[in-house]
Amino acid sequence: MLHTLDGARGSFDRKLSLRFALVIVCTAFLAVVIVAPTFRDYTLARHNLFDMQRFRLMLDTATLLAAERGPANNAMSTGSSPDGEKARRLAEFRARSDAALAQLTNAADVPLGLHDDELPLELLQNVREQLAIARADVDRAVARSGSGLSREEFQRAIDSMFEVSNRFRAIVAWKANHLVEQDSGLAAPALVGPMLSDLRDYGGRIASQIIASIAVGERLPLDNVIEARRIEGRLLELWQVSNNHAGLFNNPALRTSRAEIQHRFFGEGLGLVDSLIREGRRDARYSLTSTELTERFVPTMRPIEAYRRAFLDAAVDHYVRARDKALAILATVALFATCALGLLAGLMVSIRKNIFQPLILVHDEVIRLAEDRPAEPLSLTGKAGEIRSLFRAIEVLQDKLQERASIAASITSELQAQADTDGLTALLNRRALDRHAQRVAEAEPAVDAACLILLDIDHFKSVNDTYGHPTGDRVLVQTAELLRSLLRASDLVARFGGEEFAILVPGDDLPGTVAIARKLRLAIQTERFTTPNGTSIHVTASFGVARGRRGERTWPEIVKRADEALYRAKSDGRNRVRCAQSIAAPDLCASDGDSRALVGSNRV
Repeated sequence: MLHTLDGARGSFDRKLSLRFALVIVCTAFLAVVIVAPTFRDYTLARHNLFDMQRFRLMLDTATLLAAERGPANNAMSTGSSPDGEKARRLAEFRARSDAALAQLTNAADVPLGLHDDELPLELLQNVREQLAIARADVDRAVARSGSGLSREEFQRAIDSMFEVSNRFRAIVAWKANHLVEQDSGLAAPALVGPMLSDLRDYGGRIASQIIASIAVGERLPLDNVIEARRIEGRLLELWQVSNNHAGLFNNPALRTSRAEIQHRFFGEGLGLVDSLIREGRRDARYSLTSTELTERFVPTMRPIEAYRRAFLDAAVDHYVRARDKALAILATVALFATCALGLLAGLMVSIRKNIFQPLILVHDEVIRLAEDRPAEPLSLTGKAGEIRSLFRAIEVLQDKLQERASIAASITSELQAQADTDGLTALLNRRALDRHAQRVAEAEPAVDAACLILLDIDHFKSVNDTYGHPTGDRVLVQTAELLRSLLRASDLVARFGGEEFAILVPGDDLPGTVAIARKLRLAIQTERFTTPNGTSIHVTASFGVARGRRGERTWPEIVKRADEALYRAKSDGRNRVRCAQSIAAPDLCASDGDSRALVGSNRV
């Protein structure tokens, strides 16, 4: 028997050890589950920062390609010897553009654990091919500048350089799309950054429309004037749109740059261009040479470039801080998870040593008592009766607990009913309706289809302000009673909050639900609401109707669309019904043959 007892104790000890190990493993798995999201956030923050840095590199390259037009125009204006200052400056700008293009294809600097979206080679090849063509046109124009260079040849070279920027814009758009697809939080810098680059690009283009005529001393063609005005409109449009995002990554440096852009570029720079356009259209007697135009106009665009750099610096700094914050959170969560795992392991060891091992000894003593064997370390003579009393007490306690559980179940049921019921109107409250609407019948998925009516009493605040809150409560109670009297037993009606009510109609009969909403609207409009002293009050309500499927994921969407329809009903004048547009059958919500009812919502 002792051998059997020792074997049972050993078996219990092994089972206990196995369970402790299982608890620790499950806790470790839970710790990994907790740490994993923060690790993903950190990885995403790192990737966002890397992508923003690569995006900035593309925008810098776009600016360098646009900036190459300045020294090219200068070289074509007066000619340039191979060892002259203008030739050296043009060669310097070309080398900077080539280095930037080469850097776009360099994937060796991708940080460990990240990946870089591979730039489509055909896009980059298109840019390089056009750049070679444009430079050849510029070189031919430079070679002929001292021997009768025509305005058409000059303009053709300028247009070739424009096409380089146009083709590179496709690369910027490709990268911006990838940024937004990866993380919608990158949408703002992906939108504003290219706009600022375009602002610099078009700023140079407007001066390039007149420089050829100035260089050859000819009257400015009407086509160039029209194109200059079109570019000016584009500049104003870009500036206005970028103003709408002025608060993004805002800091004093950005505000200062914006004021300087407004003064220098849009004031001085465009004013200078306008003056030269008037001179060119009048008698081609220009007050500036092409070189003087470049020397005066290019500095007015520097605030644009300064603003672009400051904005991109702020964007990169923002994502640096986001990465550092994600790293700090990851380290903190990992530390706490590790400490929790260590504490749990220590607790398991402590419980094993201080609780379960003594209980095993007690178990052995109980077995000995049950077998009428005296306890070896303890005298069981006085203990046996106490243990039997303990078991009898446990039986009595179990009976009492069952009795209390029955009472608790009754109380819980009553409390649940109270928790699900609105205290004023005795309708279901929103929490109860949400729970019912999110519960899906697995055996009958067809019953998941439902329509939702949201109604809101119009100008309810004025009722409270004019007649007092007791009258407002009477209106709510009377509205609830009216709804109950008009709705079917299968329709669930609830107070959704404040003066708003909701009706959940089973099935996908949207026209039928719209008809119910119409009936309720007319009933409320014609109902006689009264104050406590019998004064009549005219009350109306606005309705929003939507159709969808019940479930945890789909129910919030139904509520959202019904709420949007209710908002439209209020904004359209109140006391009317609007329903959310049905994608599958848009004509279901149409009313009275009004074709405009099919755009977003329907008037009923």
